Amino acid sequence: MVFRAGISDGLVAFAAPSCNGCKDMGRAYLTVSMSDISFDTARRHVLGLGCERGTPPAEVLALAIEALDVAAIGAAELTAIASIDSRRLEPAILAVAAHFSVPAVFFGALRLEEETPRLANPSAIVFAHVGCHGVSEAAALAAAGPDAELAVAKIKSAHATAAVARSGLQKA
Repeated sequence: MVFRAGISDGLVAFAAPSCNGCKDMGRAYLTVSMSDISFDTARRHVLGLGCERGTPPAEVLALAIEALDVAAIGAAELTAIASIDSRRLEPAILAVAAHFSVPAVFFGALRLEEETPRLANPSAIVFAHVGCHGVSEAAALAAAGPDAELAVAKIKSAHATAAVARSGLQKA
């Protein structure tokens, strides 16, 4: 089986296409440095996701597809899914990464809090619950890099949020 992996500052989960009869061998997490990364400029968008624990994967996937539609981008332009590290084992987040065949990248609340000045929708309520003023917008921006901007500010479903960030890299 071939696994897709990507790297960004933070934790990386490896997403694999579904495989009937494959045995789950567990998950691996890495801490890596942005200095070792070369970007595929055709893939320059990051989908940030936040959700309540136990949110159905179908709900999060529908919201993810809506966010890409609002951004007017296709899945081929998506480089990663990003979220807060407390959701690194959340089935819905991992299912979206597997659906789009991109890695899921996770950041700690302190790292996401650094993105607060760039958020369109900072929330004191989110801060009270998880220790940062936003998850989906902050995670997307953190993964897309320091020159990234929001292509889609936070949108919501009943139990999840999504945002899209575009890296500052120019297409080749």
